[in-house]
Amino acid sequence: MSDSPAGDILRYHEQTKHHPDRYARSLGYMDYDNQPNPFRFYEGAPVIALPLLAKDPVAGYLGLYESARSPEPFTTATMAGFLELSMGLSAWKAVSGSRWALRMNPSSGNLHPTEAHLILPPTREFASGVFHYSPLRHALEQRAEIPAELWQSLRAQADSDGFWVGLSSIFWRESWKYGERAFRYCNHDVGHALAALRFSANLFGWGLTCLDGLPDAAIATVLGFSRTTFPAQEDEHPDLLGMVHPHGSTPSLPGLSDETVAAFAGLAFQGQPNRLSREHVDWEIIARAAAQSRKPTTAARWPRQGQRPRAATDAPALSAAEVIRRRRSATAFDRRKAIACRDFIAMLDNTLPRDGIAPFDVGLMPAALHLVIFVHAVDGLTPGLYLLCRNDDDLPDLRRLTRPDFAWRPVAPDFPLFLLTEGDFRQAATRLSCHQDIAGSGAFCLGMLARFGERVRREPFRYRHLFWESGMIGQTLYLEAEAHRVRGTGIGCFFDDEVHELLGLETDDFQSLYHFTVGTPVEDSRLTTLPPYFHLKDR
Repeated sequence: MSDSPAGDILRYHEQTKHHPDRYARSLGYMDYDNQPNPFRFYEGAPVIALPLLAKDPVAGYLGLYESARSPEPFTTATMAGFLELSMGLSAWKAVSGSRWALRMNPSSGNLHPTEAHLILPPTREFASGVFHYSPLRHALEQRAEIPAELWQSLRAQADSDGFWVGLSSIFWRESWKYGERAFRYCNHDVGHALAALRFSANLFGWGLTCLDGLPDAAIATVLGFSRTTFPAQEDEHPDLLGMVHPHGSTPSLPGLSDETVAAFAGLAFQGQPNRLSREHVDWEIIARAAAQSRKPTTAARWPRQGQRPRAATDAPALSAAEVIRRRRSATAFDRRKAIACRDFIAMLDNTLPRDGIAPFDVGLMPAALHLVIFVHAVDGLTPGLYLLCRNDDDLPDLRRLTRPDFAWRPVAPDFPLFLLTEGDFRQAATRLSCHQDIAGSGAFCLGMLARFGERVRREPFRYRHLFWESGMIGQTLYLEAEAHRVRGTGIGCFFDDEVHELLGLETDDFQSLYHFTVGTPVEDSRLTTLPPYFHLKDR
């Protein structure tokens, strides 16, 4: 393998694979004395408290995917609601004197490496500026004020009303627990957050389009990272910048001009990032992977995902906001309970990319991930191993590169789900997912299989985007499970190459990046649930 960014990324991926006799390196124990603070604050920055929603948006379940309402104006209240239903808190859990927060956007180990930053228009409450969102306080921390002429220039370049939202990752939050594999999980969580933002935007009649041509260096400048002194090992890595705009319009801004980025470089940024841990472990392999997967300036491409008919299903009774607020990660399943085939198909159907349909219309790249599904207990469907093809262009290679004895039997007309082989895969799913019972005790479990080697060699930064796509699929499945009165959970621990061996894959053309499982949850009666913002009741 050559000494190159792509070579380093592929080496990182190989080195951080789990195997039955050797897991990826981590500290080996839980150093609770140095557990990172799950909340970042920019100390000394002015804080603008945001209003909580007095009433949730009225959109029904289908409003997650299709926005049928007129766009709301971009006000403090609507932008606050957008943040509340995407990056805000969803509940607190408490047991035996301990208490921890849950959020709308899921995270590996509930460690939350993803931070949200915003470039907002002027409102009655504040001037236009660059802000950090504080989910604990449901508040904006003003990092810089934007002069009126710079805001007008941004607005003119986009040729659209709206605002910008940026995501960043603090790798230490995940590596504290997961060691060298944490870079993967941080990028899962970017995808979780991006999908959460896109779903929330729909509820206000808005869309979200990523500025896919923009380099990471420009994002760091615009969000003030290049002018910020972070505590050692706790810096924020720029991930993406997207524009929130009225649904149905497409901003004409594929990136930002050099003059605009230079103008942001001249702003006075304020606020000192709080220290998250007293001591750290330096996982140099993560820093190297991040450096070698930095995104350069590229030609902006808003890929067409195509249109395909939606699977016939009965829309769940829950509203879109109720589904978002209910999202939790399951910890155990009742293996006696099955789900209806109609619900199973509906869940999978909403992971398929379509033009203008959330969340895969954000403009990153054509769909590159497919779902290898272990069906355990779906009424009306034979237990076995299945595959959902999310991009028809990959189907010939999937058939050519996997086991020759797979049946590839279509399950339903005009739906890209195929039965590969029948059988009871509960034990196999459990074993492949690091012997976690939750993978074999639910209704189904799946692995997300990415078009991998060639894509990473051609554009190393797409390594991160592949994990983002897996996180977006994961967030979709989380919400689909809640909508259908069951529950899901992401699984980051699995034996990579043993999954590939099961499928007959002998090259890196396809790689498994993320696992997910769905079933009827067994609730932990020891836990007490508290409202998300009970601690702000006196505000």
